[in-house]
Amino acid sequence: MVSMEQRLENSATFPMWLSSSLKSREKTHNHSVTSGLSKLNIDPQVTSTPSSSPTTSPEEHFKHENHSQLILSKMNQYYLNGKLKDVILIAGERRLEAHRIVLSAASDYFAAMFTNDFGEANQNEIELQGVDPDALETLVCYCYTGAVELEEDTVECLMATACLLQLPEVVEACSTFLIRQLHPSNCLGIRLFADSQSCTRLLQVAHDYTANHFIEVIGCQEFILLPADEIAKLLASDDLNVPNEELMFQALMLWLRHDLPERKKELPHLLSLIKLPLISPGFIADHVESNLIFREDRVCQELIVEALKYHLLPERRSTLQSQRTRPRKSTVGSLYIVGGMDASTKGPTSVDKFCLRTNSWSSPTASMTGRRLQFGVAVVDNKIYVVGGRDGLKTLSTVECWDPWTKVWSSMPPMATHRHGLGVASLEGPLYAVGGHDGWSYLNSVERWDPVTRQWSFVAPMNSQRSTVGVAALNGKLYAVGGRDGSSCLRTVECYDPHTNRWTLVAPMSKRRGGVGVAVAHGFLYAFGGHDAPASNPSAARFDCVERYDPLSDSWTIVTSMKNGRDAMGVAFMGDRLFIVGGFDGQAYLNFVEAYDPLTNLWQQFAPLPSGRAGACIAVVRDTVPPVV
Repeated sequence: MVSMEQRLENSATFPMWLSSSLKSREKTHNHSVTSGLSKLNIDPQVTSTPSSSPTTSPEEHFKHENHSQLILSKMNQYYLNGKLKDVILIAGERRLEAHRIVLSAASDYFAAMFTNDFGEANQNEIELQGVDPDALETLVCYCYTGAVELEEDTVECLMATACLLQLPEVVEACSTFLIRQLHPSNCLGIRLFADSQSCTRLLQVAHDYTANHFIEVIGCQEFILLPADEIAKLLASDDLNVPNEELMFQALMLWLRHDLPERKKELPHLLSLIKLPLISPGFIADHVESNLIFREDRVCQELIVEALKYHLLPERRSTLQSQRTRPRKSTVGSLYIVGGMDASTKGPTSVDKFCLRTNSWSSPTASMTGRRLQFGVAVVDNKIYVVGGRDGLKTLSTVECWDPWTKVWSSMPPMATHRHGLGVASLEGPLYAVGGHDGWSYLNSVERWDPVTRQWSFVAPMNSQRSTVGVAALNGKLYAVGGRDGSSCLRTVECYDPHTNRWTLVAPMSKRRGGVGVAVAHGFLYAFGGHDAPASNPSAARFDCVERYDPLSDSWTIVTSMKNGRDAMGVAFMGDRLFIVGGFDGQAYLNFVEAYDPLTNLWQQFAPLPSGRAGACIAVVRDTVPPVV
């Protein structure tokens, strides 16, 4: 054991006076102990060494729970009483005395100033240019107390100063305060302020608020006072919650007319950010083409001609694609998924809704009257028609109609034939139910629903029996793609002309595809996934490849591949992309949601389904609520 004397000798900083005193005490103590043991006839050599402490172990420590708070409180008292201060901060006419150590401990800005080789490190007075005196004094007090009072009139100035002094906790508190104050009348100003301070969180929240409430925002004073570059940012955004592009044009005109002589020079660039090809021809004729403001500018005239070509030459739209033909997220409508099979084996009856702008799923309150598998779906007059299918073992002929606005299901007249595995599509008003299986045999028959007479009638049958067939309408004709005929999966494709009431074989696909998903985009027909296996082999491999049919050349081309092979998926065109939802990969029901952009040949992943689902149908319904300006 190291003696007290040795410890003292080893301590270079221990005072000599204390060292000598303790050495003397140690000698006296040792002599007294030896004498005492002799008187008791106890040999001191055989006596065990006494413990250094009878009650306390060397590892025991003491910690004052409120030590740091007491020290900070004492420093605050020194600050208030003007004691021990070693620096003066100058802002305008204000002089604030403080302690370097406290400022450095609280602020990285002051820490860098006082602990590095900056000139201020040795200065007693430091002038802070462009800093508000009241905000500086408030934040210096915060360095001592950890508390600050936030007020609506001063919070932005306080936050700007806190950003400069690198006080992140104060910046976060100010951001939260401003977020709670967001309103259509001030969100643009808060958005600009957040951008100027590089406050990412506040900027994002303010931007989202502006996007969500854009219809109310354009009616407020802040909007018409925005500079042209900020108006351009808003017009270029695809995140704005607007029902149609006409409203965006009206917003531009509202801003323009506030100071037309000065702002007119910005018109060509700002009009190019309006998606004129997606505005109705009637609106273009009445409000755009006839406006004298645009007639005087060559660029504006070219933009108007581009929009008119898009409407007058629909067969050329695939070659007229640009950023102005890509719709904003809120204008493409909503995607609904109904029916199918999930892991519960019961099959969901709910209707789930996907919003592209928020990239989220929600569940409206209405459900189908019963479950449906291997059924068909089409949209007529903005209502979703659910046709045929199976409810388990029984094949159905029943039809239900769902109104997304009233969220009410209505029973419709049934088909003449029970069908599951059918394909359904709407063509120029009427709805067609194609092929399928009636529970006994594969079908080539086709029925047509007339929404005016509310009656079903048979039309010409297909050349082949087809179940699990893909059906879509393109250029005024109906296409039946792949499927199975009872003996094998099919690669053949048929085309129905309603004017001649005839089916014609067109070019076949490169692969046999049962359970194929089909949809139309930009004048082409697309076939996704599917399988080429007998129905008795549910675990057979599924295709991931995608083929595209060009009706002008009557040819198919493999263009891309999905994330993984699948069949029994939902496919629909929404906005400018083809959405593929759910499906079965041979092992599991999938909750994947991905979209294919035919123009860029790129895929994008979106929020997954709440649960895996196969054999469900999806439909896109446009949001037609009239705008409020």
